[in-house]
Amino acid sequence: MNARNEQARPVVGVIGGSGLSDLEHHGAARVEAPETPWGRPSGDLLRISGKYVDLLFLPRHGPGHRLLPSEVPYAANVAALYRLGARRVLSVSAVGSLREAIGPGQLALPTQFIDLAWNRKRSYFGDGVVGHASLADPVCADWRSRIAALADQAGVPAVSAETYVCIEGPQFGTRAESALFRQWGADLIGMTNATESRFCAELGICYASLCLVTDYDSWRAHEGGAAVDEVLETMRANIARARAVIERLLELELPASHNEHGSLDHWVVTHPDARSGQHPINWLIAE
Repeated sequence: MNARNEQARPVVGVIGGSGLSDLEHHGAARVEAPETPWGRPSGDLLRISGKYVDLLFLPRHGPGHRLLPSEVPYAANVAALYRLGARRVLSVSAVGSLREAIGPGQLALPTQFIDLAWNRKRSYFGDGVVGHASLADPVCADWRSRIAALADQAGVPAVSAETYVCIEGPQFGTRAESALFRQWGADLIGMTNATESRFCAELGICYASLCLVTDYDSWRAHEGGAAVDEVLETMRANIARARAVIERLLELELPASHNEHGSLDHWVVTHPDARSGQHPINWLIAE
């Protein structure tokens, strides 16, 4: 069954933590967990019908936060959202700050990524099908500006942060690494968003990150680096701010589709006659 064809309204995917999963008070919500050629997504998807859009919430790290950043099934997560009709994705995640002006408790909206994560799948291509998607602008400018406006309306304005550096984790970085990333011009540090943006770009999904700043990483010499208990305490406060933005998102009127990146079949360079009919990429191109 093609669930996307059932949707008369835009569908927005929200990838976030378990603190956002109690959004079902908004009314009719149902759980969906489609199987994909890349396995099952991190957890069941919660569908919420807003005034103008349907929202699909997916817990990135699974129920109870049990998946490390490199254990998250990114390909399955994004494919499942796409299959269910999502053409815009908002990622909500905790980050560390590499800039004094971006303090713990703030929301931030990056525009670029430096991807240093290496121990994870990062593309739908391979195994007999070659494609090359553009990542020049991994964040959709239009979608990002809409999220910024919603944050303003909710009274929790998000600061502009140009560059997010994505590390492998699960450890936080060393002081030397933190200082190096600052020299590179990075503003935020996290472990997930660059990978998600890659899969969204290959499918032509408009992607934006709503980052919840929890700490100053380890670059400030007078501090002891990120402490898990302090990070979690700040994260709980930030979740309330993120929820305020999502409340507004449920009332947002969107055009049916918006595509800045092209689509999966647009990037494929392997001749159709040379592709395997059993390749999992056909599951997406058929959509």
